[in-house]
Amino acid sequence: MLEKTFFLNHLGQTNEHPFLIEVERANGIYIYDKSGKAYMDMISGVSVNNIGHRHPKVIQAIQIQLEKYLHVMVYGEFVQDAQNEMAKELVEILPEKLNCVYAVNSGTEAIEAALKLAKRYTGRTELVSFRGSYHGSTHGSMSVSGNEVKKQAYRPLIPDVRFLGFNDEEMLIQITDKTAGVIIETVQGDAGVRIPNLKFMQALRDRCNKVGAQLIFDEIQCGMGRTGKIFAFEHFGVVPDILTLGKALGGGMPIGALVSSKEKMHVFTNNPMLGHITTFGGHPVNCAAASAFLKVLKTEIDWDEVERLGALLEKIISQSQEIKAIRRIGMMFAFDMESSERVAKVVEKCLEKGLITFWFLSHPYSFRLSPPLNISEQEIIQAGKLILEAIRETQA
Repeated sequence: MLEKTFFLNHLGQTNEHPFLIEVERANGIYIYDKSGKAYMDMISGVSVNNIGHRHPKVIQAIQIQLEKYLHVMVYGEFVQDAQNEMAKELVEILPEKLNCVYAVNSGTEAIEAALKLAKRYTGRTELVSFRGSYHGSTHGSMSVSGNEVKKQAYRPLIPDVRFLGFNDEEMLIQITDKTAGVIIETVQGDAGVRIPNLKFMQALRDRCNKVGAQLIFDEIQCGMGRTGKIFAFEHFGVVPDILTLGKALGGGMPIGALVSSKEKMHVFTNNPMLGHITTFGGHPVNCAAASAFLKVLKTEIDWDEVERLGALLEKIISQSQEIKAIRRIGMMFAFDMESSERVAKVVEKCLEKGLITFWFLSHPYSFRLSPPLNISEQEIIQAGKLILEAIRETQA
């Protein structure tokens, strides 16, 4: 109780009703509190622990780097093996034109850098985003996010931002030769797992090509295997000009990445120099963890099994008549219910039963799941059973 009181009084709070699990340790898909109670982490720290907690290969990479050095210099001055290895692992699996990686501290910083890069490279100022989008909580990333409720207390935000309808092909005409960059979540996360159609995504790529706008894909949440492919854009056959990564990339350590071509990235080096600068971006321990994570993603994840188990969990939970709709791609789920109050009761009951689910900021009448990609069939079945029990036991 004393620790919870200190937490509430002396650490900044994000909302008035935190879960308040007192974490002792975590391993695989489980988090354990100080009483020894185990919780199935079915949100992976909100799409961060895509290969579970403390994967042994990630831990080993961290330990090896700890014996060498920690921070030695601001990003971009020294040649560091951990940064090089992380970039090599990424470039190896990316399309040819995405061949240059800028390591940063977080997904939000990757968004900030992406917006700057689009403006600097094109010499234009207009940014285009989409309704329902979420790109982060800093001034720049908030400016291109669609949740007005979350934005209104912090205006003025950055100017010259236009919002279009997500998946609305007719509105793409509003992308013009004045547009520096168009930013889109390849699959919208916070809006409740909104999946664009193939025709829209290809039309978006064609429109950006026609007017010379930079197409930015935000794969901070939907990338790194979450949708059943390493990159969500693989589902659509469309390659962005600029890609942002974060969350799962670090295998549980904080890191983000801006990815583009060497030609485009080079504009940060002059006129002015230090076009983007970060002290801790590319921290060697975090890069070592990211490199290990990428190796696991490439060699240990069975993508057919990810899809099979994702479909199995969807089928189990769909048995409840209270589920109004399900949106899923890979291991990224949204389950619609009658109301936000109903969702809150189910989330709370799941927590009592030792299972962590969550809600969406911009879509509160859905609960979300994003389990580790390497979850077992037995764990999937157990999770589905507990969720069905929570729905049934909280019925009026």
